[in-house]
Amino acid sequence: MQVALHPVLQAVTQRIAERSADLRQSYLAHLQQAGRPGPYRAGMGCANAAHAFAAMPSNDKLVLRQERQPNLGIVTAYNDMLSAHQPYEHYPELIRQTARQQGATAQVAAGVPAMCDGITQGEDGMGLSLFSRDVIAMATAVGLSHKVFDAGLLLGICDKIVPGLFMGALQFGQLPMVFVPAGPMTSGLSNDEKSRVRQQYTLGQVDRDTLLQAEQAAYHSAGTCTFYGTANSNQMLMEIMGLQLPGSSFVNPGTALRTALTQAAVQRAIALSQQTGSGMGWQINAQVLANGIVGLLATGGSTNHSLHLVAMARAAGLLVNWDDFSDLSAVVPLLARVYPNGSADVNHFHAAGGMGFVIRQLLDAGLLHEEVHTVMGAGLHHYTQEPWLDGDALRWRDAPHTAADDSVLRGVAQPFSTDGGLRVLRGNLGRAVVKVSAVKPQHRLVCAPAVVVNSQQALMDLYKAGELNKDFIAVVREQGPQANGMPELHKLTPILGVLQDQGFHVALVTDGRMSGASGKVPAAIHLSPESVNGGAIAKVQNGDMLRLDCDSGELSLLLTDEQLQSRNAAAPAADTLWANGQGLFALFRQHASHAEHGASPLFGAAQISTSTELN
Repeated sequence: MQVALHPVLQAVTQRIAERSADLRQSYLAHLQQAGRPGPYRAGMGCANAAHAFAAMPSNDKLVLRQERQPNLGIVTAYNDMLSAHQPYEHYPELIRQTARQQGATAQVAAGVPAMCDGITQGEDGMGLSLFSRDVIAMATAVGLSHKVFDAGLLLGICDKIVPGLFMGALQFGQLPMVFVPAGPMTSGLSNDEKSRVRQQYTLGQVDRDTLLQAEQAAYHSAGTCTFYGTANSNQMLMEIMGLQLPGSSFVNPGTALRTALTQAAVQRAIALSQQTGSGMGWQINAQVLANGIVGLLATGGSTNHSLHLVAMARAAGLLVNWDDFSDLSAVVPLLARVYPNGSADVNHFHAAGGMGFVIRQLLDAGLLHEEVHTVMGAGLHHYTQEPWLDGDALRWRDAPHTAADDSVLRGVAQPFSTDGGLRVLRGNLGRAVVKVSAVKPQHRLVCAPAVVVNSQQALMDLYKAGELNKDFIAVVREQGPQANGMPELHKLTPILGVLQDQGFHVALVTDGRMSGASGKVPAAIHLSPESVNGGAIAKVQNGDMLRLDCDSGELSLLLTDEQLQSRNAAAPAADTLWANGQGLFALFRQHASHAEHGASPLFGAAQISTSTELN
């Protein structure tokens, strides 16, 4: 039975399509021009072809010379420093073997950088993190520019890597693309216990060795970190948007099922390469983007995607803004409690019913577009199934209709919350987003004096000096994309959490980012415009009263318009961003768009309208 779409989902999707009409038409015209019948490499000059295939085995060369079978391009983010990406070391050979078994060929087209935010948190390298997304997009495009591929396999998981691969692949959107995950590490130290030890260390109750032991017990092996931050939100998105196989996001590395799913991804890429109109650029449309936003909200996913999804959409000629997130959040229920929005990890989420359960629930409630194209074929109903091994054979069955653990996963009829918990804040400081799914109701309104700093280290120093034992709203400015590359301010989470637990009313306001694991303290993040680009946050002074109301959506500096206009903005700190690679990103910072426009130097603000005009 056809389920009627929720009217808000229908309205948001329609306005995305309408505001994007001209840009989308231009993008699709590019795809039409770039496409060609038959193998993509057909008709290449002989010298060009010889260069492309020189290092391939003789039998592969014979197949390629016939110009009948597809050649797959692999873009890999492998390195063995990132636990999530370490399993990718041997994927290319498995992919090549599987392709040969199907009569096709495969080559590594490109290796793209992959950095770990968990390592660079609070360090200089974090200034490169956000823009690494755009570097990955460009590196992906460089790899695919050789135009010898009929489909692509994208190997990436973590924070900026999946959005970067997505953006780069869409520059060759005439080709079908399949994302190939590697899965999360098995569960280690519980997230609650890890958080407890972190707070004990912040309070000086345990030493560094105890903290390190706890962290190593939590992050202990190959695979994605198991909390529900940006990396695992990426996996959810690629599944609900139909770009990787159903149920494949959270299968652990090194298992027979994981291997079978990788082989099946190769088979799907080959099949899609032989179908007209199966390119990723045709597949990604307003309906698919709306589905992605719904999935993010229903699972309590990372706030980083209020940046990434905007930039990802723009790469497909689609314009998304924060009002789209906010309006959908008001009607999409929260169905999952995964740390930091609960105590469970993604392995528990997967075991309780996982993505198949969530997608079925949302489809049955009219909160997802079913009639979309996926790598499995037409229709999102494919994604209400889960994979299993029947001996050595990969098969599919219906995902559970009932959650196995209702403390982790629930249906639409009895959600954890009736809304998705991601809200837009508005006021005389600009626009920001706040994630409230882990913020208790009694902490959602904070009216307190400002403590103004220009770095997270400065706030940590005040805490260590005992100067923050009071009600306050931390204003951490000069953290936007043009100021310093918009690093995450994850190091502030423990100290603000401790102060809140001690009974103080605290909150954070910043033009920077928090981690995808932002949690129990209200944090108005991604404030736009940023301080170095005319933002009113540059006019806030110590002791000014601020009001942050998560429920009403208000973020205000309690001054009259006349008082605010009469103030001069604080002079920005001297630019010292030259060491540790950050100097190379000066052009990126200069050309980065506002946060609501995706904070991308590739799709700058000059290319799209203001947020008001986007409504």
